[in-house]
Amino acid sequence: MAEKEELKKSRKKSPGVFGYPISIFFIVINEFCERFSYYGMRAVLVLYFKYFLRWDDDFATTIYHTFAALCYLTPILGAIIADSWLGKFKTIVYLSIIYTLGQVVLAVSAIHDITDANRDGTPDNMTLHIALSMLGLLLIALGTGGIKPCVAAFGGDQFEDHQEKQRGTFFSIFYLSINAGSLLSTIITPILRGQECGIYTQQQCYSLAFGVPAALMAVALIVFIAGSGMYNKTAPQGNVMVKVCKCIGFAIKNRFRHRSSQYPKREHWMDWADEKYDKLLIAQVKMVLKVLFLYIPLPMFWALFDQQGSRWTLQATTMDGNFGALTIQPDQMQTVNPILILLLVPIMDRIVYPLISKCKLNFTPLRRITLQIDKTLPKFPSNDEIQVKFINVVNRDVQVTAGDYDLPLKPFMASENYETFTESFQLSLDGNVSTVSLPKGTRNTITIVQQADGLVPIDFGDITKKPEQGANAIRFFNGFGSSLNVTVGDKEMGYIVPNNMSEYGSVARGSAKYQIKNEAGQECVIPQELGFGSSYTMLILPTFNFGPNCSDGVHQILDIEPNSFSMAWQIPQYFLLTVGEVVFSVTGLEFSYSQAPSNMKSVLQAGWLLTVAFGNIIVLIVAEAATLEEQWAEYILFAALLILVCIIFAIMAYFYTYIDPAKIEAHFANKEHDEKERRKSLDMVKKASFQHQDDDNKSSDSSSDEEESKQSRM
Repeated sequence: MAEKEELKKSRKKSPGVFGYPISIFFIVINEFCERFSYYGMRAVLVLYFKYFLRWDDDFATTIYHTFAALCYLTPILGAIIADSWLGKFKTIVYLSIIYTLGQVVLAVSAIHDITDANRDGTPDNMTLHIALSMLGLLLIALGTGGIKPCVAAFGGDQFEDHQEKQRGTFFSIFYLSINAGSLLSTIITPILRGQECGIYTQQQCYSLAFGVPAALMAVALIVFIAGSGMYNKTAPQGNVMVKVCKCIGFAIKNRFRHRSSQYPKREHWMDWADEKYDKLLIAQVKMVLKVLFLYIPLPMFWALFDQQGSRWTLQATTMDGNFGALTIQPDQMQTVNPILILLLVPIMDRIVYPLISKCKLNFTPLRRITLQIDKTLPKFPSNDEIQVKFINVVNRDVQVTAGDYDLPLKPFMASENYETFTESFQLSLDGNVSTVSLPKGTRNTITIVQQADGLVPIDFGDITKKPEQGANAIRFFNGFGSSLNVTVGDKEMGYIVPNNMSEYGSVARGSAKYQIKNEAGQECVIPQELGFGSSYTMLILPTFNFGPNCSDGVHQILDIEPNSFSMAWQIPQYFLLTVGEVVFSVTGLEFSYSQAPSNMKSVLQAGWLLTVAFGNIIVLIVAEAATLEEQWAEYILFAALLILVCIIFAIMAYFYTYIDPAKIEAHFANKEHDEKERRKSLDMVKKASFQHQDDDNKSSDSSSDEEESKQSRM
């Protein structure tokens, strides 16, 4: 009872400053922290899937967009809970608690040490990490989606009716806080991810990248609760979305029950609801359905837009992030979007739109987008292929014949390309023929060495995938006459015996130095400039010496090219998509609100959010169902689908007839008023008639009594 009384109490006046309720400052700070938490977590999410959970690109993309879709499906649930049961304040508090717990669980799932029993830097129980991360993401989706329709509306509730101007300013500041939180978080959390942390081994710190957003979400919750005593808390009034769904459901069921031809047709199928619902509600639902029909093609735009956090980020991992003295992380490229939004919104509003209006041009917000494809990516063998590179470490020319390939190799040189075979092949070295059998689906390096009985091919294997996260893979072949100790980066490879190959060591981009020592303690330092994602085999030649020019005795063989295609090439695609977002989102919402009934703006807001959810569902379907081996083919598929959708949408827009919801509502309101007046007149007539009849009855009864009295006296 106490809770009900609290909900029913009248609006109280909140303390103010400069004409604004103090309570809105708590709401703005809460929104900034929440958006920092959400976008910061999402910025590094797909890389967490790829590098920590070790999922392939397609599965990482699928789970990422499944999570994004849930985040835009749950707002409907949050709106119903707030409007029908708990009210906005309690809904925000309860779901924010769930939200915070989800962020904490996700941060814990990224601590590799909790299951690293053998302390090798790799979690031993990956199932536990996956289970925790999925639980965390589910809680986050419920929390962020559930509060999404409540926070802005709750902020609007803090203003009195005469504070319309202040309310408009509040919404501007509110959305500025969203973009500020998004911008800062997409800059900061990738930096945190790039730090190394751990108890036993140092790894990229995803736990810190998730932990800071979790802390910000806790701050958001505390700040929001701190303002509790200053808020205007309105009681739940019932959710109009539920009423709309019930009205539509009744119309469908009633039409199905009266599907026989003996029943006369009605002008619109929603008219079958007039047996239960008033005509004004039915007219409002018709207006909403008319706009929602136009929403059908819109998910295709969001399918492209939300790939910024998945496919585009994964694409950036294969590109060169060197911008002069500045090095950009792949997930930091997402900052281009909020930066461009802050720049483009005033430009579009104050320059572009007025020019378009003066030129009387029809302008569409949708833009086709095509992507540059990174040509530095190596092509690894399929399951029925064998790839082989030949390296000559003999100090003379060697003629290599392998199957149909005839390869003359210079001293200490490698074949230009990896040759592809589908089965075992004949290898001829200076006329000596041998059969080479290698497992299918493998990449191999056959090194030709000189031994006592002649030239001998030795298979040392090869790198199985392109180095990740911009690192470089380096290994050494010892062609010197004695054992050598080699250190690559921070990894000491140990002593390499003659005519043998070390393991690969991981080295960051920039100026690298390799240390070579012999058993006598002599030392040689080999410098090398490295880019992003390359692989080298370093040949220590028989002529190697520990003198001042020792680096001349080491020869570099390039196995995989570095990422030479700059991340800067992603900026045009971000620019085009952001222009599309500014025009598409702002114009789309403005159009939707202009065509929506006064009490059903929230229904169209829910419909708009659903288009985002369905767009993400499209991406995960394509990622899993489409059997496209090349990434560029998927980009072309999305571009073609968007062109098709643009054509369909243009046709739909051409036949769309604009309406004035206010006039329609006023028309039905007047009809309802006239109907009430008519009923009132009828009631008055009936009442007068009943009164006249009652008077006649009383007069008749009085005459009858007098007659009886006379008869009794007689």
